[in-house]
Formats: sequence, structure tokens, C-alpha cells
Amino acid sequence: MHRVDRSNRCLGFRGWLRLALLALPATSGAQEEAWVEEVPYCGDKGVWLQILGSGGAELTDQRSPASYLLWIDENARLMVNAGSGAALRFDQAGADFADLDAIVFTHLRARSTVDFASLVEGSAAAGRKRLLPVLGPAVADGDSTTAFIERMIGANGLYPELASYLTFRSAGGYKISVRDVPAFGVRRWAQYSTENIRLAAIPVHHGGIPALAWRVQVNDFSLVFLGGFSNRKNLVGTFAKDADALIAPHAVQEDVRGTERDFFATPSQLGRVAAEANVRMLILGNRTTRTLGRESVSRAAIEQHYEGPLIFADELECWGL
Repeated sequence: MHRVDRSNRCLGFRGWLRLALLALPATSGAQEEAWVEEVPYCGDKGVWLQILGSGGAELTDQRSPASYLLWIDENARLMVNAGSGAALRFDQAGADFADLDAIVFTHLRARSTVDFASLVEGSAAAGRKRLLPVLGPAVADGDSTTAFIERMIGANGLYPELASYLTFRSAGGYKISVRDVPAFGVRRWAQYSTENIRLAAIPVHHGGIPALAWRVQVNDFSLVFLGGFSNRKNLVGTFAKDADALIAPHAVQEDVRGTERDFFATPSQLGRVAAEANVRMLILGNRTTRTLGRESVSRAAIEQHYEGPLIFADELECWGL
């Protein structure tokens, strides 16, 4: 299998900053015991992917649903999905809400969106002054991210106290700007960029749920994020061509049967997509109770097709490109 040689770039690895904090002496003169805390750390320079959540929607997997932060140098610039636990993980990661260039959703199910309102409410004291773009899927004759956000935090939504954030009169001092991205057909969308990132998206098949794959370009680096997808449209291999990282769901086992195959790609299908795209590394998130403990079986199925680095994501890990 032909692969592009990009060995001059460092392969991803988990970085940890270990801080040893000594307590002040007690009044008796005896010194309290030192304690050590592990803090996830993504490095001072370069492009880093941090796993905010690595699980699915179950209540029994001890993980938050899949969501991600993209760091550029010391700044968190992009958040992908905001499922339950994402607000807590965002805080634990040491990210600054004011640094975000955008938040994007792969789809609008609860497991990818439910903590968005918590993030907004918690941002009141973040010091953000610029627009916050929020981008997600829309279908031609149905629902859209704009309507979804309005139902969540609009004046007549679930949390009307946050409605001012859709204006410049918000308590946080910034406005949320929602953009709908087509989640139908086969056309590539690429109408958003900042000085830090460029975004592109394509519709992917995820049962009957509008869903997107996102490609993020940072200088010479690129990452492709897949939420739920079955690859029925067979577009991802081209869309992810030569990406440095393909982040995909490990939601179903190789021998899955029934309707789940309409929602998620199997490990062997993920391997074929990664090989076709010639990605430098494959990172598997959205690890469900169906696949936890079956990593060796999934690895064998993937490696029949894909020969590059394969990572099973865990909470708060950070991988450098």
C-alpha cells in the first residue's frame, strides 16, 4: 500500500504535566504531606488534539460522550461537539472560552449537544468580546442548527435566560452566530475560515439523522472528525485524503448486525476508509460498551486494511500532530 512519507512530523503522543504541590507548614511546625496532581497538558507549541470525551451515550461506560478540542500552541481554537461532561472536561483541560474560534457539531443528538447550554451559561465571566460561530447540520426541508439553538437558548426555548447570548446584549459580552451547513446531497461545503483555522464539511450517512464530517486545516496540518456515520455514501475516503488525523467512532463491533450498521461503520470499514484516505493516524473515539474490551479484535479487523498508527482514545488524552 502506498503511503506518503511524513516521518519528519512527530507522531502523536499523550503529554502530561505533573505538578508537585507542597502544603504550607501546619501551625505545629510539622509539614503536611505533599500531594501530586496529574494535569493534562498539550504542549506550548504546535497543533494538538485533546479528547474531552471518548465514550458514547450509555450511563455504564465511565466516559463522557465523544467531544474534542483542537489546540494551536497554547490556545484552544476549536471545539467539536459538546455532549454531557464536555463543560467539565473543558474546565479540566484548562481551556479559555475566549480563545475559541468556533464550536461545530457533527449532528444534533443529545450526546453531542446537551452541554452547549452549560458552556454558554458558564462563559459569562470568560471575558469573550468577539462573535462565537456555532456551525452544524441542516437539511433541505427540515431541521437546522439555527432552529435547534433557538429551541435550546432562544427567548421561547428551554433556557430563555440565555437568549441574550443570541444578541450583542448578552451577559457575556459576546454574540453567538449560528451557521447552517448542508447535511444533504454530496457537495463539499467550505465557507468558513479564520486566521487560525479553515473548515470544510460534507454530509455523511447516519441512519436518518442529518450528520456532517468536518475537515479542519491548520497551516500544513489537517484533521477530519467523524461523528456517527455508516459510510454508505462512500465520500469520506476522498474528503479525508492525506489528513494527519482521522477521528472516527468505535461504536460497533465487527460482527454487529441489524440497524446499528445503518448508523455506524464497522472496524473493517474504518480501516478501509483510513487506507483509502492515506491518513497518518487513526484515532478512535465514541467507544461504547459494545466495543470496550474488544480492542484487539477491532485492531485486527482494521489492520487488515490500514497500516498506520491506531489510537483508542481515552478521556483528556492529548495527541500532537
